[in-house]
Amino acid sequence: MANELNPDVSLTLDGYYKQNDTALSHRDQGFGLGHTELSLSSPIDDLFSGRLTAVFEEHDGESEVLIEEAYLQTNGLPAGLSVRAGRFLSQVGYLNGRHLHEDDFVERPAVYRALLGSHYYDTGLRLNALLPTPFFWQIGAEAFSGNQLSEGDEDIGVYTVNTRVGGDLSVSQSWQAGLSYLHNRQTSAETDEAGHNHDHDHEAGHDHSHGASYTGKNLYIADAVWKWSPNGNTREQQVTLSAEYLYADDLNEFATSDDVHEGWYVSAVHQFAPQWSAGVRYGETELSEAHGDHFHKQDLQETDVMLSWSRSHFSTVRVQYTHQAATGFSESDNTVAVQYVMSLGAHGAHGY
Repeated sequence: MANELNPDVSLTLDGYYKQNDTALSHRDQGFGLGHTELSLSSPIDDLFSGRLTAVFEEHDGESEVLIEEAYLQTNGLPAGLSVRAGRFLSQVGYLNGRHLHEDDFVERPAVYRALLGSHYYDTGLRLNALLPTPFFWQIGAEAFSGNQLSEGDEDIGVYTVNTRVGGDLSVSQSWQAGLSYLHNRQTSAETDEAGHNHDHDHEAGHDHSHGASYTGKNLYIADAVWKWSPNGNTREQQVTLSAEYLYADDLNEFATSDDVHEGWYVSAVHQFAPQWSAGVRYGETELSEAHGDHFHKQDLQETDVMLSWSRSHFSTVRVQYTHQAATGFSESDNTVAVQYVMSLGAHGAHGY
């Protein structure tokens, strides 16, 4: 168990082979190093704990090292309150607050890759409150610099508010639903007329700056999850159904009410044996790409089918087939990917 002198250390290795390039993908064709994480976490004293996560990735044959998390977390505050300060994953939406290695598919849904850069993390402050209700009900607010989403001069460039409710329907079933809102104060000032970050090559479907390729002043997210396992025994079998809808507007000064980014996905994953899971995911994303004072529409439909084998909680090998149909993207194709995710050292339980 971690303590002040002996922190938990974990290393998660993520490697893959991908047959073809695909639209909006953050993984290159061929062999590659995915989202490999080195984390240290420990209680500091009875009031605080801390975590540091460094990420190693490879893009276009070049290796990158990023600090994804470096935060302090309060412990045991009264009235169900908690505070987090530093750099951390925003808790907007269902997937964003989870580490990428927790996912059931090789990549996040296309709408996440477009509007959140797969996962939005930033430097700032979070306040959460767990309400004293007979069911799970959490509300939270975050303030970030915003520099990981879009660059600007604001000290506080991004605000978020969110709420999440959930509970048990029976001994075998549980559910959770959430609503999130993200306000980006600096998106139009520090991006080009399209509302894109300048260093993105969205025509090729790549994003190597770890920010969102498409932004708006307002981003709304609704999510829902349902899980079933026989008598609550998730080790033997489990079914997970999840869905999210994302909508961004106020793209730039030329945008009308019809110029928006939006998308959704639905996912079904069945762990049909202790070591085997199969899943299917379908999503659609509609984007507005500006050209001068008008917008061109882009759309992408993506279907993923995956099969994974986990020898233990620490090791997973996954094969996935992806089919894309798109308008306005130079890269859209069918591809097969093989991925391994291996964890060394301390590895805590995943979130709901």
